[in-house]
Amino acid sequence: MNQVEPIALLTTLDKNYLPQLQVLLTSIYLNNRGETFSLYLLHKDIPRENLEQVRTHCNRYGYTFIPVTVEDVLFKEAPVTKQYPKEMYYRLLAPHLLPETLNKVIYLDPDTLVINPLRPLWETDLQGNLFAAAAHTGKAQLADGVNQLRLGTQGQYYNSGVLLLDLKAGREKINPQTIFQYVKEHGRELLLPDQDVLNALYESQILPLEDVIWNYDARNYRSYFLFSGGIYDLPWVMEHTVVIHFCGKDKPWKKGYSRRFGVLYQHYLQLTKRELFLEEKIEL
Repeated sequence: MNQVEPIALLTTLDKNYLPQLQVLLTSIYLNNRGETFSLYLLHKDIPRENLEQVRTHCNRYGYTFIPVTVEDVLFKEAPVTKQYPKEMYYRLLAPHLLPETLNKVIYLDPDTLVINPLRPLWETDLQGNLFAAAAHTGKAQLADGVNQLRLGTQGQYYNSGVLLLDLKAGREKINPQTIFQYVKEHGRELLLPDQDVLNALYESQILPLEDVIWNYDARNYRSYFLFSGGIYDLPWVMEHTVVIHFCGKDKPWKKGYSRRFGVLYQHYLQLTKRELFLEEKIEL
């Protein structure tokens, strides 16, 4: 009997986003029964006690948790400002920051929910590309022309919130100095720094993913629905969409959030609280 390969996940965040990571973990577990995950967390200075809360959560689900503290010395030549903190580089430089024994990883922003199985993404053939990513259709698609002019790109503008990364190839093809130099030369033009760098430097090495499946922009239900001629309704999303991404400044864990998928997020938030309270009192 062939053993199923565990799925490696990556996220990068600071202490403030740990509650959202806990909710994401709950959604992964409930919709990926029988899967084994390893969660890698790249961070700068999250206190140990906070990391142990995440470890407790992962242990409850049988997941492996590997926090990786990124040393500042690695970024001594990187442009770093309030707009461009060190953390912005982490996901692009993951091939150089994660263990060399790891050949690929799925990156997820912490403001996402996973509502269907992730294995099809894990088993996607990258066809020689460094990344697989989705460009948001609908309203976001209208900005493609502006982004092409701004960044000198030719095609779609890919969102970096959900990525499949070929780490083995990335160690050979992603040069940290190239990224640092690009930010030095184009800093004033960057609006979403790491996402802009992904598109500007690696556009030709990205395998396109379908956003309605793998990186569903929670703001754009109406656009998806109309674009599909009514096919992408709520039942379709719940059955087929894998990752819902709460893009933008409005977030479903904040008061006053009124968009369509806010109640779904609250559902997973409450389930997370129930799960964690079985172990110990943890604030979310």
